[in-house]
Amino acid sequence: MKNIYLVYFLLIIILSACGDTKSDTVSLDGEIKGLGNDTIYIYGADAMYDRMDTLPVKDGKFSATLSPDTLVAAWLLFSDGIRYPIFMDKGNKIQIKGSAAELNSLEITGNTPNEELSAFQKELKGLGIPSEKVLEEKAGKFINTHHSSLASIYLLDKYFVQKEKPDYTQIGKLTEHMTGELKDRPYIDELLDRIQEEEKTAVGKTATYFRLPDSTGKQISRSDFKDQYLLVHFWASWDTVSRDSNAVYRRIYKKGRKNKKFALLGISLDINKENWLKAIEADTLKWKQACDLSGWNTEIVKQLAIKSLPANVLLTPSGRIEGKNMSEEAIGKKLKEIEEKEKRKR
Repeated sequence: MKNIYLVYFLLIIILSACGDTKSDTVSLDGEIKGLGNDTIYIYGADAMYDRMDTLPVKDGKFSATLSPDTLVAAWLLFSDGIRYPIFMDKGNKIQIKGSAAELNSLEITGNTPNEELSAFQKELKGLGIPSEKVLEEKAGKFINTHHSSLASIYLLDKYFVQKEKPDYTQIGKLTEHMTGELKDRPYIDELLDRIQEEEKTAVGKTATYFRLPDSTGKQISRSDFKDQYLLVHFWASWDTVSRDSNAVYRRIYKKGRKNKKFALLGISLDINKENWLKAIEADTLKWKQACDLSGWNTEIVKQLAIKSLPANVLLTPSGRIEGKNMSEEAIGKKLKEIEEKEKRKR
């Protein structure tokens, strides 16, 4: 009899221990109406989930068991190129619901950040077609009230970072109150480094000295443009967008070439000299061109925090940064200002 009680007691202990054990995996189940038979890919949004998994879909339904090491951010990638954020942690039982007609607004449950983002997306749907300003206000309010949510990182990136001209001062303020756990995430860590770089190269700051070989092999530096406003244009022969932008700079050069107080300099991020020189000739770039064949590792590119092509920086005669990524219209206006200033001196 005593043996029976002992076995019973041990069984209770074992079952209790099993009940307290948290699973090391994530169970994921979903149904997206209208998706039919397809394939969804799920991959990490950063190095914390450095892998890609395949989710076969049958009649709009799918399921999988995944093994993240910790709470991670990932992307659901659909066959039409649309991607949607998902957050996973050990032990989560995640449910995904939605429609193939609205893949940009899924309902995901199973943990707090997924449910917070789903609630945010539901709120947006109730607004109809909100303006960009309204979207930013909503996203900013969410970020400021969800200091430890991975959903805040997603909204920060979507509505503030992924813009043609991000406002890094505003982005910096939005990250100020984020918890240390969020700030330790690879994305935020890199973003904060970028903000520091941008602050060092903001309008009004003095640009660092540079020295590069030109298309003839001669060294060229900022001092070669003494007493001139210098517009530096960053481009590359391998970048189709910046190649197209060369037409804009041809017009700018034509307008400003007679102005002795204005100069234009092209700095290429090429790594192949032959391709660079061919592009200069093909695009008829008659102004000074420089390149050290280091690509994105070119020192002046890193010092001026150039992150995309094409880009431009306008320097005053004293080397102060007057403008960054100026439009053709803004540059034309600046040329007129320089001309009028010189006329008044005469």
